[in-house]
Amino acid sequence: MRQMPTPSRRACALLVLLLTAALPLQAQRRAYLLELGAAGTATSFASVTDLDTGFGGALRLGLWLPYNFGLELEGMSSSPATANGPALKVTSGTVSLLYDIRVGESSSLFLKVGPGFTTYGSSTCPTVSIPGSGPCGKSSTLVFGGGFRAALSSYVMIRGGLDYQHNSESPGFANLAASLGLAVMLASKPLLDDDKDGVYDRSDKCPATPPGAIVNKKGCPSDTDGDGVMDGLDRCPNTPLGATVSSAGCPSDGDKDGVPDGVDQCPDTPAGAQVDSTGCPTDADRDGVADGLDRCPATPEGATVDALGCPGDSDNDKVPDGIDQCPNTPAGATVNSFGCPVTGGVQIPVQAGAAGAAAAGAAGGRGLGPWVVPGTAFAPQSSTISASAEPILDSVATALQADPRLVVEIIGHADDASSQTANIQLSAARADAVRNVLLRHGVRPEQLQARGAGETGAPSAGGPAQSSAENRRTEIRIVTPQP
Repeated sequence: MRQMPTPSRRACALLVLLLTAALPLQAQRRAYLLELGAAGTATSFASVTDLDTGFGGALRLGLWLPYNFGLELEGMSSSPATANGPALKVTSGTVSLLYDIRVGESSSLFLKVGPGFTTYGSSTCPTVSIPGSGPCGKSSTLVFGGGFRAALSSYVMIRGGLDYQHNSESPGFANLAASLGLAVMLASKPLLDDDKDGVYDRSDKCPATPPGAIVNKKGCPSDTDGDGVMDGLDRCPNTPLGATVSSAGCPSDGDKDGVPDGVDQCPDTPAGAQVDSTGCPTDADRDGVADGLDRCPATPEGATVDALGCPGDSDNDKVPDGIDQCPNTPAGATVNSFGCPVTGGVQIPVQAGAAGAAAAGAAGGRGLGPWVVPGTAFAPQSSTISASAEPILDSVATALQADPRLVVEIIGHADDASSQTANIQLSAARADAVRNVLLRHGVRPEQLQARGAGETGAPSAGGPAQSSAENRRTEIRIVTPQP
């Protein structure tokens, strides 16, 4: 090959005519096998060749392979003018590997790479170089390129491309070649999608998907909430796991409690009842009437209630039926926390402070009872006993130790500062606190019974502060008569 001249660097304008906005016609997508094409070309030669832009043509034969790959043979010819004026024939051949990127039904983009050769003028070069006559001989090349195919029909496409042709001869140089032409697809066959899910049958792992269902790349439908109704058809796509759903994917709720059937463990809940997360009614006061239907939601445990959840009091002694152990108490009788009339002993009036302690202690000293631990011995909402109760409890302990046959009932009370249920618990804690003090004084456990009466019992005639304190009292009554 004749040595290339070393011309000065000069700018070379590249003429590239590509179709960048071709709207494909309605063409059925097909599986292609062979591609036969022809195109017009425009080649911009490197400045070292001293050649003008050359126009010519190209022929192609391509074989489509699986996974969007292909092999292609391409021949190209042009006749650029030399510096001396006469045209120089330039031919090239390339074997390329293509990778196709489908766009729409039939159009595509592609990338290509492959080896080839380029022949400048005659393969036999003169022994004497003539300046301005252009290069001479054959050069091996490596081609990189890309382009597009825009479908005119299922078989005919407009094809455009741009190639970077690197010539390996010393000194190395590169040409740019643009092409635009037609490609005809031979021996192709249509790609079918029987279930119309956008995944062609040859790749569809679920070929019978219902219309409208959302599918993955393999053509199989998804079901995000696991209710058996496919995404895209599911009108309630966030159904809780395990719920019973309709054909539209929406859960049913037979008892209208807000918990879907299938998740609801109590499917026959009455209308209006409050339920937990499993759909079962709650019953805070354990009276058998569900919250939401219970008009007396703080009924003491054990009381007999009506259908609305409210306790009865047949003898009007303010102790609910079911808790009342003496349900036929005469009207006006004073009763204990169990609804039974107070009998035996001397009733000590409820007093506050040291005066009450002295009176109760005197009665206890005679062994008659009842004794009273005044409410001032307990702080509000507390079961802790202050030192002011010691004289009374010393008297009680002395009387019980003197006669081991005596049994007393310790009845705790509370004011109305809290709910009835909380007051029952607080008054029982106060009774237990008194019992524990007597046990520390040496009284035998079998002589002591402790109960809580809540806020039952009439307040004193004093002011609100005095009434609240007196209703925090704890009474100690003899329940077995003295011999």
